[in-house]
Amino acid sequence: MLNTVTSSGRRAARARLPLLLVPFVLALGACAPRATDPGRAVATTDVSAVTYYPSQTGLSWSYLPEGAALDSSAYSLTVQGATLFGDQAAVAFRFVGRGADQTSYRQFRPDGQYLLGFTKPGVVVSLTPGWREYPQPDSLKAGLQWSGESSLQVVQDGKVVQSGVVRYRYTVLEQRPVVLTGGERLNVWVINRQIDGESGGVFPAASQELWFAPYLGEVRTPEGLLQVARSYRR
Repeated sequence: MLNTVTSSGRRAARARLPLLLVPFVLALGACAPRATDPGRAVATTDVSAVTYYPSQTGLSWSYLPEGAALDSSAYSLTVQGATLFGDQAAVAFRFVGRGADQTSYRQFRPDGQYLLGFTKPGVVVSLTPGWREYPQPDSLKAGLQWSGESSLQVVQDGKVVQSGVVRYRYTVLEQRPVVLTGGERLNVWVINRQIDGESGGVFPAASQELWFAPYLGEVRTPEGLLQVARSYRR
């Protein structure tokens, strides 16, 4: 059979061609590969590895001042891991937020947790011997006390600008049930901390209260910051 398409028919066919291409182009677009998230480099710590005084690399906590709005800027405390403070092996904890930037250096011994000192940009504060922040794990009980004194040295831009002696005393007041932001219920140890001596404002010469929960860290810091989040669950 002969092809009977006329020139006018050919023009009509060409006119329909763009319309016929539209669904084909859409189909190709639907089949085009989509960009996928390549993922992110992260490190996590198995909660079963967290110790009585949490110190495992990568653990982190968020804090807000008491009464602060939950959507306000939070402070962050992160365990950075093993390092040296001077010539002593230590674990570094970095605290940042709202203009603060401080790294504290601690040792974890059979008889407790010790603060060796801390750094801020351009400033190094050392404590000799280390300040005993907490006693032997699992030994907290109402009425327990511990105390000590440390020589304080402040070095700024390579020069000693301050020195003195700081005395401290801790008293465990009670164990108390508390409810955290989000409804988490905990039993915390309420501890009073008193500091005096020649700290020159490095440490507040005051009586302060902190809350500690085993394996979860400071739920309320001596400065009145409340723990509102952490990177793990017990």
